[in-house]
Amino acid sequence: MTAAKTTTTTTTTRTTTSTSAADTAADTAADTAAATRSAAGAALRAEGIKFATLRSLWITPVVGLLLTVGFTTIVAAVLGDQDESITSDPGVGIHYGLNFGQAALVCFAVLLFGQEFSTRMVGLSLTAVPHRGRFYGAKLALGAAVALAVGLVGTAGAFAGYAAFVPELWKGPALVRSATAGVLYPVLLVVFCLGLTAVLRNLTAAMGLLLPAVFLLSPLLSGVPVVRRAAQFLPDRAGQYALRYADDPQMAYGHWTGLLVMALWAAAAGYGGLRSLRRHGF
Repeated sequence: MTAAKTTTTTTTTRTTTSTSAADTAADTAADTAAATRSAAGAALRAEGIKFATLRSLWITPVVGLLLTVGFTTIVAAVLGDQDESITSDPGVGIHYGLNFGQAALVCFAVLLFGQEFSTRMVGLSLTAVPHRGRFYGAKLALGAAVALAVGLVGTAGAFAGYAAFVPELWKGPALVRSATAGVLYPVLLVVFCLGLTAVLRNLTAAMGLLLPAVFLLSPLLSGVPVVRRAAQFLPDRAGQYALRYADDPQMAYGHWTGLLVMALWAAAAGYGGLRSLRRHGF
């Protein structure tokens, strides 16, 4: 009888101990998760303060938005009933201004990270946020959020500007896809440029590489028969194909696949930027 009571007491004690240990582990995990969320929020707020206080950072997305909507509206107003290049495929005309607005978005992405390197403030930033992945994630989150806002407003404005002067063409089965791509294209472009800037760790080098690549390299390669097919898989060309209404038989993939190709480029650049940031000292 006494032995049975002893066994029961021992079992109860073990169960209580196991329960207490499990509760302690759960509390510790909850505290760790809360601390991580708090630290991530603090890093994001710090990036928000930099964005709001540095004129070069917040003015470039505004310029990009104005260029995107302004050029589309002006071209539709002046050439809407004369130029077949913007009417045969409404996606070309609607997103015409994005060809110019994307330059400002490239500048925004490069400045957002490149200024940290050019002014050597990256060391102080990492002192404030020692976790490099968290610091990098805050940069990406802020850049993507700003680009998403530009994409939403810019796409809505471009559609409105085009429809005001070419009202009979902007509707169609490809409307939703083209509008979705118009919103996501700036986000993917900014993430790609941020990642590449982190890899290069140099503002001048990043700006000197990305701007000519977007404006010159892709269009030039697309016009060279030998490399035309390979040029289809460049990030900006793939993303811009998703903006179009009409199919192109010379393209090796569909519209949605083009957006996926651009997303893969952005993911690869983002990962490369993280690896570079973790590997190099400052």
